[in-house]
Amino acid sequence: MMKTSIQVNEQEIDNWLRWLSDYGRSEEGGVTRLLYDESWAEAQTALKDRMEQIGLSARFDGVGNLFGRLEGTESGNAILTGSHVDTVVNGGIYDGGFGIIASLLAVGYLFEKYGKPKKTIEVVSLCEEEGSRFPLAFWGSGSITGKYQKDESLLLFDSANISMSKALNNISFIPDSDNLLRKDIDCFIELHIEQGAVLEKEQKSIGLVSHIVGQRRFTIKVTGESNHAGTTPMPYRKDSLHIASQLIVQALDKASTINSLVATVGSITASPNVPNVIPNEVVFTLDVRHHDEEIIQQYCENIFNYFKEIGAQKGAAVEIDQWLDVKPVEMNKELTRIAEEVVKENELSYKTMTSGAGHDAQVFGTYCKTVLLFVPSVNGISHSPLEYTNKHDLKNGVTVLIELLHKLAYC
Repeated sequence: MMKTSIQVNEQEIDNWLRWLSDYGRSEEGGVTRLLYDESWAEAQTALKDRMEQIGLSARFDGVGNLFGRLEGTESGNAILTGSHVDTVVNGGIYDGGFGIIASLLAVGYLFEKYGKPKKTIEVVSLCEEEGSRFPLAFWGSGSITGKYQKDESLLLFDSANISMSKALNNISFIPDSDNLLRKDIDCFIELHIEQGAVLEKEQKSIGLVSHIVGQRRFTIKVTGESNHAGTTPMPYRKDSLHIASQLIVQALDKASTINSLVATVGSITASPNVPNVIPNEVVFTLDVRHHDEEIIQQYCENIFNYFKEIGAQKGAAVEIDQWLDVKPVEMNKELTRIAEEVVKENELSYKTMTSGAGHDAQVFGTYCKTVLLFVPSVNGISHSPLEYTNKHDLKNGVTVLIELLHKLAYC
């Protein structure tokens, strides 16, 4: 056991996080660091300097992923650890950033104390995960694993009609290279804030993620008939909003009866959207998540059969358009078991749990051995300037990462 010799400085972790958050700091105290914008470029450049300062060999790939490499004494594939550098608009300082900073501190500590590892370790600052600027997510991990092809993705445009290709070409330090696919990765380790309230409410220090949930997203359009609000009796109406409300209530009530499944209606629009006209059209979204693909499938089949039945009864058309289908991903059991050993050795409370949010670990999880670890989020708040994790919990996460990397790379 190494726990008695590890001295992780809580204030140092906090200082590094606040240093990184200066790149893209908003007036509200949050961070806006979007793919290939000025703050993003400054942050990646500053992180490269930090990597080199602690003795790592740093480089960018052809889409802006940043790697800091600590060469091992034995040949073999690399252990990759890190997270994403981009944020949502006015997001928090911990989402993504903590995983990068924790990895730098962990690898720097190990190198200083033990020298070169047997297995090569690389810290990665992934260029993008959030999908906040261009209409895709996991661009960083997706490029490394072959999920995305550079020539196709660069044709996308942001809300200002700037192409991804133009934005990328404006970053002078990114090399002109299409050689993105990494075939030399042994495993990926991601340390992240939970972004939920489970660990805090259950007073657990560490979350060991067994699965990242699958996600399906739909746009549902209900088309009825516009008419006068005062002269049309209730039995004669084809009120699309009334019908949509029945569908929404049924979808959410049904979800509440299925263990661990969550369903969300996050957007609703009515047309013509005036006070004295019965709406002829309502469009709403439905987001469905669970860690078991069969359960998602069964729920969707049942609920959409109900949608069609109600539409037929009411004389309205119900159209269902699916625009996202992300499969659940199981984390590597052996790596998770080793992480559990580390947590127990340090006498930390923990919970085996699923992740309801998407992470780069789900992309790597279909490509190589992957483990995802959580630390608590105060009040479960994330994607907000109010996002916060206590310094002691941050320290516990870094300590676990140090010992996990030591077991995998040095022993």
